[in-house]
Amino acid sequence: MADIIIKNGYILTMNPAQDDIKQGVVVIKDGIITRVAESTDETADTIIDAKGGVVMPGLVNTHTHAGMTLFRGYADDLALSDWLENHIWPAEAQLTGNDLYIGTKLACLEMIRSGTTAFVDMYIHMDSVARAVEESGMRAALSYGMIDLGDHERGMSELKEGRRFVREWNGRADGRITTMYGPHAPHTCSRDLLGLVKEYAIDDNVKIHIHILETEAELNEMKKMFGMCSVNMLDELGFLDNDVIAAHCIWLSDGDMDILNKCGVNVSHNPVSNMKLASGISPVPKMLARGVNVSLGTDGCASNNNLDMFGEMKTAALLHKVDTSDPTTLPARQVLEMATVNGARAMGTNSGMLKLGCMADVIIVDMDRPHLTPVYNVASHLVYSASGGDVRTTIVDGKVLMDDYRVLVMDEQKVMDEARSATEKILPTVGLTRTT
Repeated sequence: MADIIIKNGYILTMNPAQDDIKQGVVVIKDGIITRVAESTDETADTIIDAKGGVVMPGLVNTHTHAGMTLFRGYADDLALSDWLENHIWPAEAQLTGNDLYIGTKLACLEMIRSGTTAFVDMYIHMDSVARAVEESGMRAALSYGMIDLGDHERGMSELKEGRRFVREWNGRADGRITTMYGPHAPHTCSRDLLGLVKEYAIDDNVKIHIHILETEAELNEMKKMFGMCSVNMLDELGFLDNDVIAAHCIWLSDGDMDILNKCGVNVSHNPVSNMKLASGISPVPKMLARGVNVSLGTDGCASNNNLDMFGEMKTAALLHKVDTSDPTTLPARQVLEMATVNGARAMGTNSGMLKLGCMADVIIVDMDRPHLTPVYNVASHLVYSASGGDVRTTIVDGKVLMDDYRVLVMDEQKVMDEARSATEKILPTVGLTRTT
């Protein structure tokens, strides 16, 4: 007997070995997909009728800072240096572990509601972040963000904390939580620290999450310090391989892209954040053409301002069409692959597809809505017309986290109220709350 059977939906498998099924079933047992077909004779404890909906793999957000939901809308429309140095960093210094627990709960709530089932996170107070993820039922790869700015003593302290977190939380929550090392960026971490991070990651058998060439300023600073850009320096250091998730990757040369492909580096593309901070346009079509595994991330809410991966997909598709003056660039199906298959590959999880043996991270998108009517091409609708608000069911590891738009794993109003209270201690807000 199965645990869950999802029936009557359009099955978007994202499996290159299996076509989509116009009306089919997905069977789940013990957190694993056991059947994807037109029908089944099995019975289950839970039957979910997906009539009028698309059943698809959950979305994977491969770069964010979840607790930054507390800074959503704070310090908008500023230059990056002003935004960071005069607003974000001073505000972050006031955050407590409990603040980050609350902010991460809010992030998980938003992601569950908008169809994201797994995310890759780098931030501070990571024990509190991990605790929030564990309670939410989501899947996440978490890392403590390390910065030493050339200070050896600080670097060793950061690395000690990073390793403690890696070892304490890896594999927790029945395997839903994995850990990574999180050196912030090549220009904020010394070569010594980066070299030790690589050694430790190999020793602990975990991946690495790092920002690379997000800004032109980083490119110029690295050339001034090392006579080469970030990618070349990291390659020379032996840092780059398929266990690295590199966020942003905007200011790349053709040679840099060849190195990323040669080393098997996973790139997380963050188009909304990159546009909002005017950081530049990542050469995603060129990387994909070379065979680089490019996924999608939202970055934190302070530079996005939400965690809606549907919006990220649409932005990615449109941005690169106008950048290349080619409307065929990044077609909808390819963008969906970036948000599902490629994201799961970057995380190293057996998910991202509806396939026998894959983890049961599944969402149902409600297509019975005015802005999604009529339907000619499901993939195009999901990328160009749908939003996170159209997700009606979210399942992670075979557990239903949201059913028919009702979140089952947390008290939504309490989470939002606690987030408002937390921010009032840090920053003044306009104080809009529900009065009834």
